[in-house]
Parts: sequence; structure tokens; C-alpha cells
Amino acid sequence: MNRRVVVTGIGAVAPGGVGVKPFWELLTAGRTATRRISFFDPAPFRSRIAAECDFDPVAAGLSAQDVTRLDRAAQFALVAAREAMLDSGLAVDADNAHRVGVSLGSAVGCTERLEREYVAISDAGQRWLVDPDRATPYLYDYLVPSSMAAELAWLAGAEGPATVVSAGCTSGIDAVGYAYELIQEGTADVMITGGTDAPISPITVACFDAIKATSAHNDDPEHALRPFDRTRNGFVLGEGAAVIVLEELAAARRRGAHVYAEVVGFASRGNAHHMTGLRADGREMAAAITAALDDARLDPTAVDYVNAHGTATRQNDVHETGAFKASLGPHAYRVPISSIKSMIGHSLGAIGALEVAASVLAMEHGVIPPTANLHEPDPQLDLDYVPLTAREQPVDVALTVGSGFGGFQSAMVLARPEVRA
Repeated sequence: MNRRVVVTGIGAVAPGGVGVKPFWELLTAGRTATRRISFFDPAPFRSRIAAECDFDPVAAGLSAQDVTRLDRAAQFALVAAREAMLDSGLAVDADNAHRVGVSLGSAVGCTERLEREYVAISDAGQRWLVDPDRATPYLYDYLVPSSMAAELAWLAGAEGPATVVSAGCTSGIDAVGYAYELIQEGTADVMITGGTDAPISPITVACFDAIKATSAHNDDPEHALRPFDRTRNGFVLGEGAAVIVLEELAAARRRGAHVYAEVVGFASRGNAHHMTGLRADGREMAAAITAALDDARLDPTAVDYVNAHGTATRQNDVHETGAFKASLGPHAYRVPISSIKSMIGHSLGAIGALEVAASVLAMEHGVIPPTANLHEPDPQLDLDYVPLTAREQPVDVALTVGSGFGGFQSAMVLARPEVRA
């Protein structure tokens, strides 16, 4: 069985605004949402900046009980899922619930609440033996990331497969890829999928400080994240969520759903090489891109836009540029490429899903988001990275990629359904 899979709903919580509309407006305006960290005092850290969401859970529709019991990442996921389901017009009932599933990506799970609870029950780390009576009754949910998939399943009434995909920074795109494969093979008819993370906490900031992966442009937060720029010096942490409704094409058309795009190819590869190291020639990402295009049965010249991983680390920028040249051939010099991380930061397990959403919206509106802060292009990187300003251009086929610690590389191809008709 090889069924066609389409996007019929999108929801987002992102730096710069809650909802798909403000998310897309920020991207196409080329605005950045990076600023000095406000959630805690960042003074002790090397990197003191992040892309935070201005998120009021009650205003976003969550109950007081939800706010009390759910980690911030789970709150993001629920709000984005409600928007995606409303957008799709999806109705789950007793007749179809067992054919509706959930696939949610997250790199660090419920980090914020776990850290907060540890601080509370250990007297800020002074007690080796902690007092369990001082812990919240929801502590187990924070420990086990699968609790977030359960929340989405309960929200939707979905009784099909429900899982969390945790593969570092490719978690979001991998979760969507897994959902695509479940529908394609006939295991499910509908999947509520995407990624969520709320990693802006002292422990996460300290971890990335230790390996100097994050930017130290603390004096200029708005322009700190500079993918493909000669002056880049690392990424900026972000947070957020994107949830996407995927459906089998024929069923979506029968119910009159708006079809944004078709998922036509997906692949992931590992380099079995190094936890954080990448080969300069980009062979591992190139292999994933080639496999995804083969899955889509499309030639590289069909790609109209590439949504890059674009972290603003030298290693990644060189690796990606090499991968695009190796997989797309001469077409790599013609296709526009951009990084939305330049505007909304790197939200770890959420960013891959946000990038899928941005790629779908680029197809929907015929606008390619820019790479913000690209004022001094690295002379070693000679492709079209769409600097500073969005570009109006029809997009029939989009390629979005992800790269993660552990050597994980993923690629997804999206197309207008008529491309494969």
C-alpha cells in the first residue's frame, strides 16, 4: 500500500506570536524575535540571549488546571494542536477514532518543570536525598516525554498510534516523517503530528555554553543569530511548537478539506561518526536528501525552495552547503535557500516541525522567507541564501532538512498535489 498524504491543518506557537498568522507575518517581514533571556537571570552564562515566546496559556485557551499540571512544552503542543485541528475541520468520532494517531517530536521533553521541581525538592541542589513529599503529583508526567503524546491524543480523541519521537534537533521533522509513513502504509488515516520544546532553562543554557555552540553576541540580541554570515558565532536557543494535521489524500478531498501540500518524500540517515562532528563535504545530509527525492520520485531540478537547517555554526553552514551541492548538483546554485532560525531561534525538537510549517506556508503564499542578519556573506558559502528580504516566488516543490547531535540527518519533500497527479 502506498497512499498519498497531505497537510490539511497547521497550528503554531512561536517567538513573535501565538498562531500561524503572526508566525508567518514575522517570517515574511524578516523580523527577529531574539532578546536577552527574561525567564531567569542569565548573567552567569556565556550566552545570555534566546528567542522566547510571549505566551499566556490562559489567553491561549488553556484552563487553570492545565497551567498548573502541564509543562510549558506540553502547553505549547496543546495550543498548536487545537489551532491545527480547527484549521483542518477534522472531526474525530467513535467511527474513526481508532484510525487517528499522534506523533510528536521533542528533544528535551518537560525540561522546564523537571528542573523547577528538582530545585524545589533538593533545596536548590543542597540536598542529595530529596524530599518526595515536596514534589508535585505530576512529576512522573514531566519525567516521561510520552505524557505529551497522551495529552494530544486525549485532546483529539485519537485512539490510534501515539508516540513521542526524540532524536535531538531532528525530532520535529522526524515525527512528521513517521506520521507520513504510518498513513502511507495504511496503519492510520489521520495523524496529528509536529514538535514542541521549551528548553530555555538554566540547565539547557549551561549545556550549550559548555560546548560553545550558542552565540555570545549578547550586546546585540536581535542580530545575534547569523546563518551563512562571515561573522556568525553560534545559534540562539528558541522555544515553541508546530502541529500539523496529515490525512490520506482521497479522504481529505471527500470531506472537502483545504489541502495545503502533499508530503511526497522523507528520509533520515545517521553518520556513525561523531556526536557533534560533521564532515565538511556534507555526505550524510546529502544521502538523506537524495533518498527523500527518490522517495518522492522527483529530480533535484524540481525543487523550488530549500528550508535549511541554518544554525549559524561554521561546521553546520559548511556541511549544509556541501550537502546541497552534492545532492542537487548544478541546481544548488539556482534554488533559493533560507534559514528561519535566524528569526525564531533554534527550538531543538520543535524547530523541524516549525520549518515544515514554514515550507508549507511558502508554497501556500508563494513567498520565500529570508535569512535575517545575513549582512556579510561567508565567501566560502556561494549559494543563494535569500538575505534579509522575503522573495515572492511560486513554490511547487519545497525541500526542508534537519541535522542533529548524534549525526542524525533528515530531509522531507513537500509538493503541490498536482505535481504528482
